[in-house]
Amino acid sequence: MATYIKCSRPSWSVVFVLYMSLFGNYACEARGKGGGFVGTKGINFVINGSPFMFNGFNAYWMMDVASDPSERYKVTRVLQDAVDAGLSVCRTWAFFDGPGANALQISRGVYDERVFQGLDFVVAEARKYGLRLILSFVNNYKDFGGRPQYVEWAKSSGVKINSDDDFYTNSIVKGYYKNHVERVVTRVNTITKTAYRDDNTIMAWELINEPRCQVDYSGRMVNAWVQEMATFVKSMDKHHLLEIGMEGFYGDTKPERKQINPGYEVGTDFISNNLVKEIDFATIHAYPDQWFFKQSEDLQMAFMQRWMSSHYEDSRTVLKKPLVIAEFGKSCKDPNYNINKRDSYMNAVYRNIYMEARTGGTVGGGLVWQLTADRMGSYGDGYEIILRENPSTDGIISRQSHAMTTLSHMLATGTQSLPSLSDDDREIEFDQVRGHSSVARDHRHHRHANRGDSRKRLRNAVP
Repeated sequence: MATYIKCSRPSWSVVFVLYMSLFGNYACEARGKGGGFVGTKGINFVINGSPFMFNGFNAYWMMDVASDPSERYKVTRVLQDAVDAGLSVCRTWAFFDGPGANALQISRGVYDERVFQGLDFVVAEARKYGLRLILSFVNNYKDFGGRPQYVEWAKSSGVKINSDDDFYTNSIVKGYYKNHVERVVTRVNTITKTAYRDDNTIMAWELINEPRCQVDYSGRMVNAWVQEMATFVKSMDKHHLLEIGMEGFYGDTKPERKQINPGYEVGTDFISNNLVKEIDFATIHAYPDQWFFKQSEDLQMAFMQRWMSSHYEDSRTVLKKPLVIAEFGKSCKDPNYNINKRDSYMNAVYRNIYMEARTGGTVGGGLVWQLTADRMGSYGDGYEIILRENPSTDGIISRQSHAMTTLSHMLATGTQSLPSLSDDDREIEFDQVRGHSSVARDHRHHRHANRGDSRKRLRNAVP
């Protein structure tokens, strides 16, 4: 285990050492940088053959911020806060397609080494803290360039382009994307001197954040692209897991499941797309506060329960692959928002994840959207959480982290009596799972200058 404690209060890092003294070195295997690559076995994640269940987070902005060495302390601060809360997986962008300040790929095939070294820092710092990374190759949306930028590069070169959906079919555009994937996968980290494809800090690659296609709602066009690109990634890197980056919308494979969608389709098919052999695990995203923003919170939560349970079932019985709740959260921009409502929502989602996991279900963990440091307003989208400034939310996240880690150990050792979890005894039983009872965390404030030219990642609007 490689954890660097930079605060005087008892942190998750300290508790983790005590936990190890009771349960041996399994936890070190799950979190430490020497624990091997994350793999899959049936419907579960594993490390060196032992179950790996986790709690994680999104921080899409890390490379962008780390491209300026004077701002890298923000990456370190969030990673430290994450480790203190027991979080073990972070999903972030490995793309920023130009033009634009801090673009990684300034123009087609031309890269800014300074920005690439920012990504090197993110990977190296995650390794230092024992965190695993999921790195995404491209955005579906125009934010940070994304799919529209690739199509625009082709159009500017004289290629006949009909729409942004040519990204999935045009051989020249696909070649541009493959070049970027190869550039990232084969990158040798200037700090660790390890090629990305050989670094077990990276848990998985993601083909594209939230793929969508307007010209073919069946999911077949996206499916052909996934098959081609997944095969290409695996041809260069057989160590790392691979996932698509899907929100979870259903397509033509199970027409009866379309009624689970939030009232519309986006051109993907959760079943057929994730059945591609080279795809190792499935993902879903969930934003009922956006998809049903005019409906009551009770109806939004009812949708969330159906959304998760249907994907749990299909991942277990049809895909037979692990599932990650890769994005979820509650926006402070919602009408009548307050932090208690956010905490209640997160509690419900975490309870659902834990209960599915403890019964041997397919879900491996959840990644809340999103963690930031203080003074990062330009990256805020309403979902941002600063752990050290939100002790109640921090406590909820910490309890889930501790429960999932201990559940991994119990399953690895064949423990028969697994803790249950109900609305009334959630906190008591989570404390029993953790082996300690400290829930509250210090409320710490830090003030630092904010970047003036940084960009936020805009959430997609409902069509």
